[in-house]
Amino acid sequence: MTCFIATLKIKPGMEAEFERLQKELSELTHANEPDTPVYDVIRHREHRDTYVVYARFKDEAAFQLHMATPFHDRLVPPILACVEGAMDLQFYDWCS
Repeated sequence: MTCFIATLKIKPGMEAEFERLQKELSELTHANEPDTPVYDVIRHREHRDTYVVYARFKDEAAFQLHMATPFHDRLVPPILACVEGAMDLQFYDWCS
């Protein structure tokens, strides 16, 4: 499995918009990508402007499909517009 963890710091006042967009992306991912068993967004308890997106894909092909979906292309640019600075995006392999 291919996984990523993205840590994002959100611009002040953009948290609600970021959450709305990420919720839509997560719902569409779960509904349309059976080879993406996990796509979750969490918020830091103390640093309320910091979020983590965790995604797990069956394989590299499932990740590439995710990246090519029309809803990904539509939602990611406004999501990134909410981000302050560069996101920390790390890729991992699933160990089981």
